[in-house]
Amino acid sequence: MEPLALITLWMAGALATLAALSIQGELRRRRIGADVSQDSVFRCNRCAAVYTDDATVERSRCPQCGRTNETVRF
Repeated sequence: MEPLALITLWMAGALATLAALSIQGELRRRRIGADVSQDSVFRCNRCAAVYTDDATVERSRCPQCGRTNETVRF
């Protein structure tokens, strides 16, 4: 095979690999972004458990010790 043909095949393979990785990364980013939850985050003052509950709830009972806690503000 001619050197020019080898170089062309190598470059085409490299570009195809980069395109496939770029498409895979974009699809992964979209899939992860779609799963974002709107739940509120709570941290128990007694046992330090971190848990979530509905976004409309201002206070929630800890699933481990039963203490009522307020949402964590970031």
